[in-house]
Amino acid sequence: MATDQQAPTGAERRSRLRQYQVTLLERMQAAKAGTGNAGRELGVLLGSRRCLLDLTQVGEIVPYQAVTPVPLAQDWFRGLANIRGNLVGVIDLARYLGEAGTVPGPDSRLVTFAGHLGFNCAILAGRVLGLRKLDEMAEAAPDGALPAWGSQQFQDRDAQQWTRLDLAELVREARFLQIGL
Repeated sequence: MATDQQAPTGAERRSRLRQYQVTLLERMQAAKAGTGNAGRELGVLLGSRRCLLDLTQVGEIVPYQAVTPVPLAQDWFRGLANIRGNLVGVIDLARYLGEAGTVPGPDSRLVTFAGHLGFNCAILAGRVLGLRKLDEMAEAAPDGALPAWGSQQFQDRDAQQWTRLDLAELVREARFLQIGL
């Protein structure tokens, strides 16, 4: 089957990715400033769970890269990654929640915590699902198996379940602070 459209070149893909990153950064900065994006959350796939992250708690989103394992660490602590010259701890939050871990792939991203949270770490996301508006979702019954930092549940128009994560609460959890065995 022939098509009139050709696949984008490497330069075109890089240009589109750069534009997407610039747009996302602008939206994140607007959210931090409290302008324009009230109620917008970053959708990510953690393991098999769709999650929402408050844009004010997110630092940056970078493609998955090599992670150096740390000996005698919990299995959910993937190791350390070098992001722009900074060593960042990489957390597999799906595994932390007792699920099968997130398998890194071509769409995987590292989502860093915002600097004001005081933790130099990132969450391994299987995929970034884009921005979501909370006011376009309905609250759903909480999943009793999740801790308080992940107990808010929402359902979108397509009947997909979303878990809203509060990273500021997560970093206060004693278990999260203990990565060693």
